[in-house]
Amino acid sequence: MLAATLPAFLALRGRQSLSILNYHRVLAEPDPMRPDEPDSATFRWQMKLLADYFHPVGLEEAVIRLSQGSLPERAVCVTFDDGYADNAEVAAPILEALNIPATIFVATGFINGGLMWNDTIMEFARIAAAGTYHAGKFELSIPEAAGYDIRRLKAGALIREIKHLPVAERQSLVDQLIACTQPLLPHDLMMNEAQLKELSTRDIQLGAHTVSHPILASLDDNLALKEITRSKSDLEAITGLPTRLFAYPNGKANIDYLQQHCKMVAKAGFLAAVSTQWGVARADSDPYQLPRFTPWDKTPSRFLLRLMLNYHRKSDTDSKGFSL
Repeated sequence: MLAATLPAFLALRGRQSLSILNYHRVLAEPDPMRPDEPDSATFRWQMKLLADYFHPVGLEEAVIRLSQGSLPERAVCVTFDDGYADNAEVAAPILEALNIPATIFVATGFINGGLMWNDTIMEFARIAAAGTYHAGKFELSIPEAAGYDIRRLKAGALIREIKHLPVAERQSLVDQLIACTQPLLPHDLMMNEAQLKELSTRDIQLGAHTVSHPILASLDDNLALKEITRSKSDLEAITGLPTRLFAYPNGKANIDYLQQHCKMVAKAGFLAAVSTQWGVARADSDPYQLPRFTPWDKTPSRFLLRLMLNYHRKSDTDSKGFSL
């Protein structure tokens, strides 16, 4: 019933509206430390729904056509943030099989074996022995016989506590946390240059996501500009192609980035930028603050319905979710 009526229903407000989906990782298998990240099977049925009932478009093309008023009905883009290796190893083959273009926003300071600060905490919590580990005034306590749920929650709490600190201070705290144990942390979570080059030859566009994934609002303007422009030049040096799209780290307007950062992005020569504000983009949306929205539902029918309802938001900054 839903599948049969969806195209007609969407056509009511699906014209000249753009839903931009936002992913980070696509796991080969489910991971109890990352239950909110889709595995390959889940991602496959999600992309199959897009291929069957929507019109997937590359983000750069979509931005241009949105301004021209020539978007197809039910236009949708697929994007990924950070530059995880499983984007290339797991997600890309699924996208290619279904002929779905995508954009991957890469934090360039972590390619070739790097590990983002939040992943360092999460992976440390996965393997750490029971005990209390200190990072300045902060701590991570792993109870005896703690399972993955407890470890994940403890790590998540610490991540939230230090997320908005200046980059150097935040990294220093992470280094303190792991210094006493020298844990065997993974060095293959992020893409390498060879993977980036390979993806750039396919229907996957690379976008900039800063170098060190800072909260731009926590930086002085000179450092923020360097983060924005260097990530662009890093990718262009690797691929030999222009980098025209940008994603703000963490991505909440007036919290994680400010208006001056939008101006920096525009002046640096980017065509458009995406945030993590929920919503749908329309012709009057700010091209340097395009909203994104990804349904969190675990069943195809609810995922489909929530994505459908996104086209009916009253504005591209409406942050309220839909109850189903």
